[in-house]
Amino acid sequence: MEERKYGNFIDNLRLFTKGGTGGMGYPRLGGEGGKGGDVWVVAQNRMTLKQLKDRYPQKRFVAGVGANSKISALKGSKGKDCEIPVPVGISITDENGKIIGELNKEDDRILVAEGGLGGKLLTNFLPLKGQKRVIHLDLKLIADVGLVGFPNAGKSSLLSRVSHAKPAIADYAFTTLKPELGKIMYNDFKQIMTGKHAQVIELLDDRTLLLIECVSCDELELYKEELQTKPALLAVNKMDLPDAQDKLHELMNQLQNPKDFLHLLGKNMIPERTVEFQHIIPISAVTGEGIEELKNCIRKSLDEQANQENDAYHKKQLLNLWISDKVSSSEPPSSKHAVTSSKVNII
Repeated sequence: MEERKYGNFIDNLRLFTKGGTGGMGYPRLGGEGGKGGDVWVVAQNRMTLKQLKDRYPQKRFVAGVGANSKISALKGSKGKDCEIPVPVGISITDENGKIIGELNKEDDRILVAEGGLGGKLLTNFLPLKGQKRVIHLDLKLIADVGLVGFPNAGKSSLLSRVSHAKPAIADYAFTTLKPELGKIMYNDFKQIMTGKHAQVIELLDDRTLLLIECVSCDELELYKEELQTKPALLAVNKMDLPDAQDKLHELMNQLQNPKDFLHLLGKNMIPERTVEFQHIIPISAVTGEGIEELKNCIRKSLDEQANQENDAYHKKQLLNLWISDKVSSSEPPSSKHAVTSSKVNII
């Protein structure tokens, strides 16, 4: 698998790893050499694959050798482990494509190359070499906002307007052949990751929090809803074109009374349920019309989701505390440890 790179962004790396060789045994006294060090992949926040590549350009990771057995220390010490720092959200596979594991939160770790045994009676006191393994690190692209829509609806132009991304822009379909990523920076320094792809309805990852459906005001008859499970905003692009206001008015009428217009679609185009957008924003990626309003709506929607998740988390914590308290109160106190009072601080 070749390394994939989008500008300064890398989402895949191929690494060589090798566990340390064990230490020599001491036949005369039955001493055992130390085990070779292990190679671990460890998830760290604020780490990127580009940083990993820049820091270790050889992309080679070898653990330490186990200590030899000697008269003063018949049991040799273990070799030093080697830790490979990677970003959260990494999937690890071997050279044959077999999944080794995933790292989905900070400090998650996976053993990828084990150190060799030290020399002992079983090995005729000769040490064993460590495991050699070529691994692939694949970063799951998780964007806060996924930008989807039909070809030539203006997704690349919109992405370049709302973020720092610089996608190729041309006046024909399917100019984007790879995922494009960008960041929206707000005045309070909050950053939101945005992404798009050339495929009509393909997200960077199914954990994307919010969708922006981008449609051209002159191609409204092609629009259909495919992704039903995500909160969505509708950006009506190309409002700088002639008759754009009339077509926007037509779209708003259709969205308010969708069942009255379903007969205009082919059977394979009719969605199972009608579309409900949190916000509908007319924009022009050419003139900049509506861009600031769109960015504000993105921020508002994501903040609302975060608040809902926090509320759900706190309710779950309170429920767990309540259940725990009920269970504790139903148990008779022991004669040696009677419970006289309890206090719970909720932050």
